[in-house]
Amino acid sequence: MDFAPTDRCTEFAERLEAFMDERVYPAEAVFEQQLRETGDPHGHPQILEDLKEDARSRGLWNLFHPDPEYGPGLTNVEYAPLAEIMGRSAALASEACNSSAPDTGNMEVLTQFGTQAQQDAYLRALLDGEIRSAFAMTEPDVASSDATNIQLRIERDGDEYVLNGRKWWTSGAMRERCRIFIVMGKTDPDGAGGPYKQQSMILVPRDTPGVTIVRNLQVFGYTDPEGHAEVTFENVRVPADNLIAGEGDGFMIAQARLGPGRIHHCMRTIGVAERALGLLCRRALERETFGKPVATRANVLDWVAEARIELEMVRLLTLKTAWLMDTVGNKHARTEIAAIKVAAPSVALKIIDRAIQIHGGGGVSQDFPLATMYAHVRTLRLADGPDEVHKLTIARHEMRKHAPSA
Repeated sequence: MDFAPTDRCTEFAERLEAFMDERVYPAEAVFEQQLRETGDPHGHPQILEDLKEDARSRGLWNLFHPDPEYGPGLTNVEYAPLAEIMGRSAALASEACNSSAPDTGNMEVLTQFGTQAQQDAYLRALLDGEIRSAFAMTEPDVASSDATNIQLRIERDGDEYVLNGRKWWTSGAMRERCRIFIVMGKTDPDGAGGPYKQQSMILVPRDTPGVTIVRNLQVFGYTDPEGHAEVTFENVRVPADNLIAGEGDGFMIAQARLGPGRIHHCMRTIGVAERALGLLCRRALERETFGKPVATRANVLDWVAEARIELEMVRLLTLKTAWLMDTVGNKHARTEIAAIKVAAPSVALKIIDRAIQIHGGGGVSQDFPLATMYAHVRTLRLADGPDEVHKLTIARHEMRKHAPSA
């Protein structure tokens, strides 16, 4: 296994670090101010467009896309360190480089499975950063960690499909530039083709009659600018040509979409943890308790050492997973993908929590980014499958290695 960064990865990382230092970090306060001035918590401040223009001029555009026709064509191993760097300012850097979820996964779906007409209608505009998109899979009335539970109905009626059902945590749906949903639902509710052929995915324009944005869902009381919407679909009609791939291909598409997405999430999460560790160290060096710097306390030094050890372990595991995806494919990296999805948020939450402790009351306030970091990283123990489902995957794989061949 070779995790050494390639020359082009190193070059991109250097350019991205410079962009972060020169433009992104200074823009964080500007973004917050301009967002308040729009009066819309899901608005699109001018600073975002300024950053996007700058990123594009520096060649830091669509970094996530593995197809050289649409981006630099980086491998998973090459992209992983870049996702980590962008994760240090997740609210700005990823969108500035047109590499933010859920658009990344949606663009990959359209690239791999979309027809030419579907690509012409939506992929180009997404690749150019002109519009945003949403992914509607999770439902409030069932345990969506088991995708066979999903109930939204997609029913053929002549040259159209009719959708009826309810979704929530539809990430991206609240953004004013959101134009298209990828919706997962059942075309075969009786399961005649088997439990994993019941689902399909279909494109639904956001302004289609019958699509209702019910509300935004907060995250631990925070309103995420991306927005996580509850959405109802009532007799929503779309052309049959909007179906992605074929009927019954939804589960297959979801697996193809979520594998790379989990690498992106985990590396961005490591970036968040690195920033939190830096904040912890600087605060410990600046503050004194009972006549000595906080940084001299044995328990604080233990926290710093443990953070560095655990971050390096989870980074290496994530890079190994990326390498496996590049060399043997997502299917054969399934156990490692599950492992990083459990490990990265767990390590990050531990570090962020200790950074909050070092900051005292300030740590849970809006004066520092730590409370927001904690809230959003905590959701990753649920997003793209809860820990328990991933642990089940890992355990089953392990048990099979020791089971009798019969």
